[in-house]
Order: sequence, then structure tokens, then C-alpha cells
Amino acid sequence: MTILQFALLILAGFGAGLIGYVTGMASLVSYPALLAVGLSPISANITNTVALVSVGVGSMSQSGRVLLDGDRRRLGIGVVAALIGGTIGALVLILAPPDSFRIIVPYLVALASVALLAQPRLRRIASKHADRPWIWYIGLGIISIYGGYFGAGAGIVLLALALVVTSEPLWRATLLKSLFLGVANLVAAIGFAFSGHVHWVAALAMAIGCLVGGWCGPPAVKRLPAEPLRIAVGIGGLGLALWLGIRG
Repeated sequence: MTILQFALLILAGFGAGLIGYVTGMASLVSYPALLAVGLSPISANITNTVALVSVGVGSMSQSGRVLLDGDRRRLGIGVVAALIGGTIGALVLILAPPDSFRIIVPYLVALASVALLAQPRLRRIASKHADRPWIWYIGLGIISIYGGYFGAGAGIVLLALALVVTSEPLWRATLLKSLFLGVANLVAAIGFAFSGHVHWVAALAMAIGCLVGGWCGPPAVKRLPAEPLRIAVGIGGLGLALWLGIRG
């Protein structure tokens, strides 16, 4: 890997960390960047999962302590659900034939992009919700499976679920999304570390950028025009899905 490619991955990691916190679509920035420097789809996905652990670390170091002010029992159950889901997702990715991943990725990216574009409608549904903790835990586990397997858009789907089936305000739901997907990524990354598919130099470069981007996420979400960013990332994701479909 050249110095220029290393620097570009740091820059892409910063964008992934920042956009991942704001919109939950970090992989739509980081995954194609890893493909662009020559990694195979399966190696890019696994390396991406390892690198994205630092997004959660960055965002939690900025404002994670406020989560402990809430119900710690529910927080603990959520962490367990994310651990189980992330483990299952990682096992599916490692054991499934590589060609199956290449085929399904464009559809996962497209689905995640549509979910992002539909976010306002999901938020309007949130105004009618009642607290449904067990639906939340089951949904969290399922989304964590997806997060451990690939994860593009898992953040926005998890955020939408939190707004619909819990009474959490938006700012806290955003923090919970970062925590639980960070846990799912971490447990998957531990398994991936022994798979032989991690490009460690690329993972290091991406992780450096993701750490800074994730740390900048909480204050940035208060200042950035989130609506234009959400639409731009959603449309870009659909374009990426089309490109990946043609490329595959």
C-alpha cells in the first residue's frame, strides 16, 4: 500500500466516522474506499468491520457517559443482544461462500439507502409509539446480526427502531445506536482477526480516521445541516448499490 493510499483511507475513515454517527451509514463511505485501494469484496468488508470499531470508541469517549444516567439494566440487556447478534453475523460471513456475499451486497446497500431516505416518515411514526422493550431487544439482535455480517445502513435502521418502539429521545437513541453497533462490530472484529482476510495496514489507516470522525460526531450533529447530508448519502448509496451490482 502506498503512502497516498494510506492517507486517502485516513480521510475516508474520518468521513465514515462522522457520517456514520450522524446518519448511521459509515460503510457507504469506508467500504468503497477499501475497494478502491484494491481489496477484494470479502477482505474489504472484514477490514471495514475491524476499522469501524473505532467509530464507537470515538463517539463514546465524547459523550458516552450520559448513557449511564439511564436504566443500566436495559443498557446491559441491549449490550448482550448486540454481542449475540454480532457473533452470529460474523459467523455467517466467515462460513458463507464468498460469491454469496458479492451477490447480496448491492441489495443490502440499496435497502439501507432507502431506509435512510425514508427516515423522516419513520420519525413521524415515532410520535405515536409506546415503549415496547422486548420488540426493541429482538430487533436489536437482528440488526446486530446484519451489522456483524455487513452493516451498511444498520445504524439508521437501529435508530429508526429505537424511535418507534422505545421512549428514548433522538439524541439518546443516536448514542445507543453508536454503542450497540460498536459492540456488534467489536465482537465480529475479534472473530475476523483470525480469519486471514483482514488487511491490517488498511484497517489501521481507516481506524485512525474513524476514531477522529467518531469523536467529532456528537458535537457535529448539533451544527451540521443533517437533512441535506441525509439525502446526499441516501442518493449516493443507491448509486453505490447500482455500481456494485454492475461490478459484481
